[in-house]
Amino acid sequence: MRHLNAINHLGRKSADRKALLANMAASLILHKRITTTTAKARALRRYVEPLITKSKDDSTHSRRVVFSYLEDKNAVSELFREVAPRIAARPGGYTRILKTGNRLGDSAEMCIIELVDFNENMLAAEGAKAKTTRRRRGTKKKGAETTAAAAAVTGARAQDVKETEAKTENTAEAVTDQEPVQAEEPAVDQVSATEEEPAVDQVSAKAEEPETKPEEGTAENAEETENEEKE
Repeated sequence: MRHLNAINHLGRKSADRKALLANMAASLILHKRITTTTAKARALRRYVEPLITKSKDDSTHSRRVVFSYLEDKNAVSELFREVAPRIAARPGGYTRILKTGNRLGDSAEMCIIELVDFNENMLAAEGAKAKTTRRRRGTKKKGAETTAAAAAVTGARAQDVKETEAKTENTAEAVTDQEPVQAEEPAVDQVSATEEEPAVDQVSAKAEEPETKPEEGTAENAEETENEEKE
């Protein structure tokens, strides 16, 4: 049971473990990224980040303290000359761990540990994301804008209603001002005449028919009488 055992001993004694972390920290500072196991990378992060913070104060004392941990002059000079100016504005979190899968031999979990400010590709991607981010408006400002827009819409609707009412009133006045159209009398007379004429002709024809028949009959009787007398 490993209760309260926050330090990973990495299967080594104290001297060996310190030498391992010192060598890995120097390699990380010089090359800016290294490949190792996840357990060693986590232990290295806790070892090297305090030294990077110490490099922000470029003094003799700070250089001697860092050299006591790294024991490499080249790594110390690289840390204070190149790394410190790049991480001056960052308040911590100088390293990044990227997992790469398991190792073939013993299936150990492998990763890449690197300095954050020296990965140009990721910095470019982060800058592009930062440019495309949108800011939310405040609720009060947004509410004021919505109320103003609603008021404008209602005002426009009221104006449209007034315009339509004025148009209807104008059309009603124009209709009332016009004189009523009178129907033409001759047309009615013609219709009545055309309707009445056939009736009059039929009545006259019927009245004349009985009068002609007796006359024709009398003429025939007269002719018969004349013929009889001659005989």
